[in-house]
Amino acid sequence: MAGGKIRKEKQKGSNHFQGGIPFHKSKGQHILKNPMLVESIVQKAGIKSTDVILEIGPGTGNLTKKLLEAGKKVVAVELDPRMVLELKRRFQGTPLSTRLEVIQGDVLKCELPFFDICVANIPYQISSPLVFKLLDINQRQNFRCAIIMFQREFAMRLVAQPGDKLYCRLSVNTQLLARVFHLLKVGKNNFRPPPKVDSSVVRIEPRKPLPIPAGKLKEWNGLLSLCFSRKNKTLGSIFGQKKVLEMLEKNYRTLASLGQLMNDSEAINMSVLADEKDDQVDYLNQNEDETMEVDNGKADEDEMEVEGSDADSDNDMQANDTNFKAKVIDVLKQYDYADKRSSKLTQNEFIHLLSVFNQAGIHFTSKK
Repeated sequence: MAGGKIRKEKQKGSNHFQGGIPFHKSKGQHILKNPMLVESIVQKAGIKSTDVILEIGPGTGNLTKKLLEAGKKVVAVELDPRMVLELKRRFQGTPLSTRLEVIQGDVLKCELPFFDICVANIPYQISSPLVFKLLDINQRQNFRCAIIMFQREFAMRLVAQPGDKLYCRLSVNTQLLARVFHLLKVGKNNFRPPPKVDSSVVRIEPRKPLPIPAGKLKEWNGLLSLCFSRKNKTLGSIFGQKKVLEMLEKNYRTLASLGQLMNDSEAINMSVLADEKDDQVDYLNQNEDETMEVDNGKADEDEMEVEGSDADSDNDMQANDTNFKAKVIDVLKQYDYADKRSSKLTQNEFIHLLSVFNQAGIHFTSKK
């Protein structure tokens, strides 16, 4: 285990042991016990004799041993001090000990060391943040690939294609930053103790260069957050919502008043891409009833009420609102996106959609 919190637990008779150490399912401790599976993972990793290997959550070292035999050095990051001690004891006094470095700590919080390849059987609760930490362009290591064991459903989300049931924002964000391949399915009985679900091994290869400028990633995530807030609805329906239009118009007016586009040199918070939920989506969900479909840029007349001596000012505001709504809808219709659904859009189509919105002065932000 390499991430999460360590807390004291009463030992129960149902705990599984290896070398006298109890494993705790609540901490994501599921040790690989099938030597043939371990050998298969190492072979599929394509490890070179000169490789420095990062292993996350080595546990008692079943996979670590094979990695040490295949590569030049293994840097193992482990949170549980009991496992750290067991790992050191296992290789103490052997020729392999000089090529093993053990770091005790939370992999999500510590600075990653240099490595050529990452091979890991991780606690499943850290899957999403770990993927985006490895792919963080602000501190990206020049590594070749990562071979990681994930919960099967999460793995299938990573590799999902447009039209697949599990295709989601996680799929698009991951595949923007990396090439992702499903290598093999792993049954629950290959672990001690067995988890409740099956697993899968996935290969992740960082893209070089990225398909979009690095400074656009924050805005890219803002677009995807909106598109996947209702992934089976048409984009015309999503962008016709009152709260969506208000948010986009606010961005438009802010940038217009500053006389500048979004600062592409701004530091990117890569954890934004890992989140399944987003402030923008929460905001829309809280105001779900306050929606308004827009057709040809015109709002329902019932929505336009004028009171008192502020009528002229209100009319001006309504005119501006209508013009902006028309701008958004016109972009979607001009490029044939209005009737399309996010669940079936390709990565290139999302990139193109962001581009044509930006050309029209429409920008997206994320509050993270």
